[in-house]
Amino acid sequence: MKSPAVNKHDFNVTRYKKMYTGCDLQKTNIRQMKKLFTASLFALGLLVAGEAHAQVKIGYISSQELVSIMPETRRADSLLTDFRNALIQSATEKQNAFYAAIEKFNKDSSTLTEAQKTVKRQELTKMGQDLGGEEERIQQQLQQKQQELIAPINRKAYEAVQAVAKENGYTYVLEKEALLVAPPGDDILELVAKKLNIKLPNRTAAGNNPPAAAPKRN
Repeated sequence: MKSPAVNKHDFNVTRYKKMYTGCDLQKTNIRQMKKLFTASLFALGLLVAGEAHAQVKIGYISSQELVSIMPETRRADSLLTDFRNALIQSATEKQNAFYAAIEKFNKDSSTLTEAQKTVKRQELTKMGQDLGGEEERIQQQLQQKQQELIAPINRKAYEAVQAVAKENGYTYVLEKEALLVAPPGDDILELVAKKLNIKLPNRTAAGNNPPAAAPKRN
């Protein structure tokens, strides 16, 4: 009885090639930055709250906008895209080798003994299983690479905010998009950009204003 041919489409894992065509470091970075800012600024608030007679001066900043204008973010996004493309190329080469092995097995099948067919099928099955896990491996490697690229950007941005707050006497600096109701305060993005030697692009009228509930201090 003739053994059935191995169908390469039974092991089709090409869907992972479509999953990472839009790596966006800035989106991940923004989420990371907001968590970092929230935790750190809360801790700063606790320290300052102990000074009962200290004059409170409040600032606001959009971590999303800050990160987006940093040249390090654009470079990191480019590096991540190159890394993603390299991973996909490697996976594609593995898949092509797997398909070639299946074609060869089907072509040579009539000349193989049943024992040889069993061994070859086991080898092909293992190759297919390995390729089936490629999507998860790519995701894990991309996440690890993102963390490596994000960490120094987060640190530089936060240290710049801290320095600006200290130099200009701000008691609190809060995340601009995180508050629905807030006291009056200043948008310090321009000060932080200057500290980082970054030229701000033309900002929209809305972008120049602090939260609606937090008008600029006189």
